[in-house]
Amino acid sequence: MILTDAQIGAWLGQLLWPLFRIGSFFMVIPIIGTRLVSMRIRMGLALAVTVIVAPLLDPVPVVEALSVDAVFITLQQILIGSLLGFMFVMLMQLFVVAGQMIAMQMGLGFASMVDPANGVNVPVLSQIFLVGVTLVFLAMNGHLVMIEVIVESFRTWPVSATIVGPGSITLVHVWEMVMRVSWMFASALILSLPVITAVLIVNLSFGIMTRAAPQMNVFSLGFPIGMLFGLFIIWVSVPGLLPQFEKLSLETFLYLRELQGG
Repeated sequence: MILTDAQIGAWLGQLLWPLFRIGSFFMVIPIIGTRLVSMRIRMGLALAVTVIVAPLLDPVPVVEALSVDAVFITLQQILIGSLLGFMFVMLMQLFVVAGQMIAMQMGLGFASMVDPANGVNVPVLSQIFLVGVTLVFLAMNGHLVMIEVIVESFRTWPVSATIVGPGSITLVHVWEMVMRVSWMFASALILSLPVITAVLIVNLSFGIMTRAAPQMNVFSLGFPIGMLFGLFIIWVSVPGLLPQFEKLSLETFLYLRELQGG
């Protein structure tokens, strides 16, 4: 049995190109792609999924390993995997942004802690929201949906020798996915609007009281009362976060389904 360079390249490409897309996806997505999961575990999961998915895919282009076409294919797979993972990152991070907005209005912006998943300082309220939605996301099998999205992407955008263009992901798709950031900030503002409005009413009330009684120290009274009132509103609105998270998750999943032509 004689093996040629083309045959060896085709066998390697059938496994290697999907590995680049799935590996970049696992490096970006929330939960699995955070610093809490070691690099070896992420690479092992990516390799295991690739071994299962690769036999089900269409034949990949046969190119030399050190050619320009191989570089283009690699960049294409990394781009697609990273963008799809970024969609799920925005779904989780919008609750962090909402917590930051609420904390700044309540005066809790200084109460921050290190986020072990990302290694940056975030308000404690944002960390509480992030832990809660992460548990809900796992409970609703969101991790399985993420794997389904990356597998279905091979049907919509098969492996080709072009980075962006016909037969692959288009510039329109890339632009739409990048501009999805505006949806994240708008959704975060909607989530934080009840608490922000309540704290604003408290501040306006103390402003009127200060005008009526100038001798009253608004800072010594308004700050703790505004904080307590904000915490009370958060406690009242916590049961409503689950329907909001389900709605936002459904919007993200439907957007990815429409993006992939499903």
